[in-house]
Amino acid sequence: MRTFHALLSCLLTGVFLLPGFGTGAAQAATVPGAEPCPADAGWDTPSAPHHIHGSTWYVGTCGITALLVTSPQGHILLDGGTTAGGRLIEANIRALGFRMEDVRFIGSSHEHHDHVAGIAHLQQASGATVVARTPAAEVLWRGNGSREDPQFEMLEAFAPVTGGIRLIGHGQVLALGPLQLTAHATPAHAPGGTSWTWRSCADDGVCVDLAYVDSLTTISDDSWRFSDEAAHPGYVDTVLNALDVVAGLPCDILVTPHPAASDLWARIGPAANRPLAAPGACRAYAEQARQRLQRRLASEQADQPTDPAGH
Repeated sequence: MRTFHALLSCLLTGVFLLPGFGTGAAQAATVPGAEPCPADAGWDTPSAPHHIHGSTWYVGTCGITALLVTSPQGHILLDGGTTAGGRLIEANIRALGFRMEDVRFIGSSHEHHDHVAGIAHLQQASGATVVARTPAAEVLWRGNGSREDPQFEMLEAFAPVTGGIRLIGHGQVLALGPLQLTAHATPAHAPGGTSWTWRSCADDGVCVDLAYVDSLTTISDDSWRFSDEAAHPGYVDTVLNALDVVAGLPCDILVTPHPAASDLWARIGPAANRPLAAPGACRAYAEQARQRLQRRLASEQADQPTDPAGH
């Protein structure tokens, strides 16, 4: 059965690849007939699935990323979207011809409801083991965050994960058949923030480093001040260290939990007009976050309201 699905995956790749794909430059392939996401797309606006590179597929919505990394021995899903988004992710996986029962692991970027509320459903549909760093795992077990999260008062509760959760630490590898995904602790946006990197090789032998990098925006509810060292000792240093980690990641292709944060729809899908790969993408992403943090700290010191926009 797995051999059949491995063959089906290869056939799907052949169907969906654009002319000229695999000529040396990393490009994304668009599913025939897919419509561009609208400019006002929300978290749960449906999107067609998209092939990114090698065995990696975009299976999320227009507003929230989910990635499926496939192999003949089973698949790894990264992120589960909202409660409604989880079912849209499942539909995209099935539309590509993959079986939910072949999803062996479900990882996450961070433990906010817009990225993990759908995980309970997806775990039940697949029987997969959820994989998370300890701060995220505790939230997944409860179905709600804690005051350790700068955005706690803004967050919504969600269905807790009732199946197995496997803890993973910084620098540890999630392995499945030929897949080797490395977890990186990047707690800038949330305490359990985790980025993932893996080497992706296409059928033509072109290999790239894929980086699914967590949100890095330092936003909060009205009760939290990043500059309050007495209340949150070492928090800013933790964020700065996370940004250093991101800047140093192997990163030919950058994907982020909110597609807009890395301009993903300009690089995949029917409206794409930019190369998928970009040298220095992770460094630039981290530097932008560093500048936003500095503006936030300066605003707090001046006791002025901050811009709540961010992902």
